[in-house]
Amino acid sequence: MALFIFKRLIQSVFVMIAVAFLAFSLFRFVGDPVSQMTGVETSVADQDRLREELGLNDPIVAQFYRFTSDLLHGEFGYSYRTRQPVASMIATRIPATLELGVVALLISLLVGIPAGVFTALRPKGLTSQTILLTTLVGVSIPTFVIGILLIFLFGVQLGWLPTFGRGGTVQIGGWTSSLFTLDGWRSLLLPALTLGIYQLTLTMRLVRAEMMEVMQSDYIRFATARGIPYRSLYFRHALANTMIPVITIIGLQFGGVIAFSIVTESVFQWPGMGLLFLESIRFVDIPVMGVYLVVIAFFFVLVNLLVDLLYIAIDPRLRVKEDV
Repeated sequence: MALFIFKRLIQSVFVMIAVAFLAFSLFRFVGDPVSQMTGVETSVADQDRLREELGLNDPIVAQFYRFTSDLLHGEFGYSYRTRQPVASMIATRIPATLELGVVALLISLLVGIPAGVFTALRPKGLTSQTILLTTLVGVSIPTFVIGILLIFLFGVQLGWLPTFGRGGTVQIGGWTSSLFTLDGWRSLLLPALTLGIYQLTLTMRLVRAEMMEVMQSDYIRFATARGIPYRSLYFRHALANTMIPVITIIGLQFGGVIAFSIVTESVFQWPGMGLLFLESIRFVDIPVMGVYLVVIAFFFVLVNLLVDLLYIAIDPRLRVKEDV
């Protein structure tokens, strides 16, 4: 087990180094940082002096070493647009994105897993076919279209929910949360549904496929022949083995929700990291763009590592394989 964790950590280090190099490349190939920081009235001599102070004339290897060293120490530089520390800008946006991603994931799990089990146990039923048809439509529609439709229905026509912003928030230590106010939940519901609808269709179809395969296994037939109650057979034996591959997909889905919530945050003007990234692209704010890539990669690496550990904890066969 220790060797497995060590190998995964080594792989994670290499992944983060590759992402750091990609983020560093933005400073070299996406415009001149000095031109972004200064105006047209700045003289060439002042620009050269600033370039020397920033170390942009140093060899690329030295610049990359300094860049990665600063990242490890939590020094992300300053935004070209706002002149604020990038670390504080990211820190103020992370809570909104994480809460949106967690709620969207919970929606996909609470709806997708029961629906997947139901459609697997009654594959030819009218209700199952209706659910499958509905999810097929849901997975075929782009996320931003789903968001616009939800805004039109629940925000414009019915007027039940707000259509933009984060609503009321409270401070818990250094964390700004919208989960402890009614106004915050009302603002969170539509963007979370927009992200969760696509995720729950994938979860439901994966659970359905795995459940139908497990139900055809020999040990399930043997358990049925022994007279084990169907409730225990379905949920204790079949579903438990179905969830082993599903956990991996769920972990990757959570990383994907965090990384690809850009469109949803833009549609609902949700003040998360995705909206910040879009604003940085608009103004060619390279430090924010680079740090965003590193932070998202770190989330993916962390979630993937946790999923691997959970996978081994659930499946004893993998523990035996790793020990051998």
